[in-house]
Amino acid sequence: MVNSDDIIIARDLVKKFGDFTANDHLTFSVKKGEVFGFLGANGAGKTTAIKVLCGLSYPTSGELTVSGYNIYTHREKIKQNIGYMSQKFSLYEDLSIVENIHFYAGIYGLSNKVIRERTEELIGMLDLQNVRNKLIKDLPLGWKQKISFSVAIFHRPSVVFLDEPTSGVDPITRRQFWQMIYDAAHSGITVFVTTHYMDEAEYCDRVSIMVDGKIVALDTPLNLMRLNDSVNMEGVFLKLARQ
Repeated sequence: MVNSDDIIIARDLVKKFGDFTANDHLTFSVKKGEVFGFLGANGAGKTTAIKVLCGLSYPTSGELTVSGYNIYTHREKIKQNIGYMSQKFSLYEDLSIVENIHFYAGIYGLSNKVIRERTEELIGMLDLQNVRNKLIKDLPLGWKQKISFSVAIFHRPSVVFLDEPTSGVDPITRRQFWQMIYDAAHSGITVFVTTHYMDEAEYCDRVSIMVDGKIVALDTPLNLMRLNDSVNMEGVFLKLARQ
């Protein structure tokens, strides 16, 4: 039975490249407003799955809906209802903060009035009044990541995909970034996040762990630690990955 609160539903999702199976019968669901951690070592199949979920790549087989839309028949609708932030910084370095916001908001199809209102709201929230016209390339990495995340949810999508969003930033900025994630989730946006920091995995409502293209565990961090006799998620990950 489908839960109406499920923003993402995947059943037996398979993605192959020739004879290589990148995603091997993935089955999971993600609820509205949930912070869902998608963990796995490099090459486990995380990024491939995210591309399929974002409508950027067709699955080989399986059933998949995102924001209530079928991945096979409504890929454009899915793209309109999601946000995405890659681990590689995606804003335009030679544009200012405000210019980047306006550019991406225009792509999302927002009206000029809404763009102006939300831009001022965002500038105030991030306390960027004095640097609003500064070029992105002149900002510290932590600020770039915060702005990139804010732009990814500027159109208020039902779900945002974050691919290692805090890679390379300092611990204080990571904590601030996670507060932004919680704020987004509290507003009803589902957050689907990959990370290599196992302490961040403990901040998620639920976590899945992929090994060789398969989901080998999916539960709350607390339950995963208990079931695997570990005091932290790093111990859980190492135990499952080595198996």
